[in-house]
Amino acid sequence: MYLLGCDIGSSSIKASIVNSEGLTLASDFYPKDEAPIKARKPGWAEQNPDEWWDYLKIAIAGAIRQANISGKDIKAIGISYQMHGLVLTDKQQKVLRPSIIWCDSRAVPYGEKAFKAIGEDYCLQHLLNSPGNFTAAKLAWVKENEPSLFDSVHKFMLPGDFIAMRMTGEAVTTVSGLSEGIFWDFRENRVSDEVMRYFGFDHGLIPDVRPTFGPQGEVTDHVAAELGLKKGTPVTYRAGDQPNNALSLGVLNPGEIAATAGTSGVVYGVNGCVNYDPLSRVNTFAHVNHSAQQTRLGVLLCINSTGILNSWVKRNAAPEGIGYEAMNSLASTVPIGSEGLTILPFGNGAERMLENRETACSIHGINFNIHHRGHIARAAQEGIVFAFKYGMDILNETGIDIRIIRAGNANMFLSPLFREALAGVTDSVIELYDTNGAVGAAKGAGLGAGIYASPEEAFASLKKTEVVEPDTTLACEYRDAYTRWKDLMTRD
Repeated sequence: MYLLGCDIGSSSIKASIVNSEGLTLASDFYPKDEAPIKARKPGWAEQNPDEWWDYLKIAIAGAIRQANISGKDIKAIGISYQMHGLVLTDKQQKVLRPSIIWCDSRAVPYGEKAFKAIGEDYCLQHLLNSPGNFTAAKLAWVKENEPSLFDSVHKFMLPGDFIAMRMTGEAVTTVSGLSEGIFWDFRENRVSDEVMRYFGFDHGLIPDVRPTFGPQGEVTDHVAAELGLKKGTPVTYRAGDQPNNALSLGVLNPGEIAATAGTSGVVYGVNGCVNYDPLSRVNTFAHVNHSAQQTRLGVLLCINSTGILNSWVKRNAAPEGIGYEAMNSLASTVPIGSEGLTILPFGNGAERMLENRETACSIHGINFNIHHRGHIARAAQEGIVFAFKYGMDILNETGIDIRIIRAGNANMFLSPLFREALAGVTDSVIELYDTNGAVGAAKGAGLGAGIYASPEEAFASLKKTEVVEPDTTLACEYRDAYTRWKDLMTRD
């Protein structure tokens, strides 16, 4: 008995196959280089949803081939996806325009205007966030700027909703998804009438709501042939990438913390009571196990510019042809603090933790006589780490005390320098696990299909691969470097 997990990321699409004992049999991804993000104007970021589907077909075929199984033996499917994106389809379920993805900043003014018009206190008490740059504000941008296209919209969806619709022919969503789009009223426990009324959205635009864990549709005959699966295979789990990453790491209860450092960087903590940041610098959504009877809220710190900065350095500043491992080695030849070179890593759209300011990445303190490519490589990783530290201090203000960070052994957590610096500057223990979002989605599918009786059973095979303790002998050097970084970042 096998389970399939699909992770619809902005860098690549991943597929993993897990057996009923929770062991990962295979994982694959596509494209092998980073998927393109189109920016037709500064601050815009779009991807073609139909390309996600094409990438997913390749990834699923690769995973089935690696696992050496028949796709017809897969019993359930789970989907994880990049959060806050907007996909629009017509009555024939055809995509009407490119998806406006998570890091697109064009809708910030629409969300800020709504925050003031609906009422700041009301938004924070009912929606737990400012509408900001989330899916509702993006839909409002389309309504105003592309009115004829908007008139053709039958349903709006998040990226995972779209992939599930392509598999099953059914347009459905979840409470967790609606909350990340800022459509869910936590106080009333329903779609927000205030948001829909303010933006002039018809409730018919919203797909049917299904549980996060449970039946969400079945693979159609046509798609079964296309993917090599069995007709009627159920989709039984769906969640945004950060709630799903937390699930992948067994982070389900208050006080537990998960982190990622891919294209963007995220620290995600679970709260057992309703709380929010009054400045809306971190965001609160329904976690995968949230219900009206049991409050489980995910408090999300997102830094847009993490891995994307590191990849930019690799393409543009590192020696030609160098890989990430070699670039990490080059950066490690430079001392802590990069001998006065500092990088502020904010160059990928509006930063929520900076109150939606869109601040370009900047490099400070270059000395032409001593600084070289290794300094840039190290200063980039330190700048990302210090952005994590700055955001984690905001999380502490909301009552989340961070002592242990759980993360998958992937992306920037593969860098020893990054791990050492993050542990050192935050005084936190980092626990690394051999898992990924697609594996978590597969196990989520097993929970939704009743194959696993509990999360404890689903994640019994989850093992730590490494523990990184903060090096107290280096703490002073990291604090000094962070202080210099923060002074530059907060300078008027």
